[in-house]
Amino acid sequence: MKIVTSLSFQGQCREAFEFYAKVLGGKITAAYPYGEAPPGMPITGEKYKTWLMHCWLDVGDQALMGADMDVAWAPNVDKPKNGFDVTLHTDDIAEARRWFDQLAEGGRPVMPFAETFWSPGYGSLVDRFGVPWMVNTVPSADWKPSQG
Repeated sequence: MKIVTSLSFQGQCREAFEFYAKVLGGKITAAYPYGEAPPGMPITGEKYKTWLMHCWLDVGDQALMGADMDVAWAPNVDKPKNGFDVTLHTDDIAEARRWFDQLAEGGRPVMPFAETFWSPGYGSLVDRFGVPWMVNTVPSADWKPSQG
């Protein structure tokens, strides 16, 4: 089984997924705009032609899915994302810091990237697209926090 997070945007899905692919080293394997939908689709407005109805990003053996939604179809899409975070885990603190720094560009750090009692490097942020992220460095078996 694979659990995949699906993210909703309002016209920024392609830009967001291109950014995530660059930061995470992934590859977009599907990006279908509403303008290329089969005949008979109810969403035909000019505004939506370039919006993505489905986007898929592969990153290693993991994935993110996304789409552009309007408030008529997803009433809370224009509200801040709340109640979840996309979480990245690695045992490489330099990689974790790079992910955090790049994802935070144009966004807002919530908890600066730093050592915690559970991790040699952890931080949380909301990216420039409004998506909340947590970046966590998985400690080695012999790791001990430097704070006493």
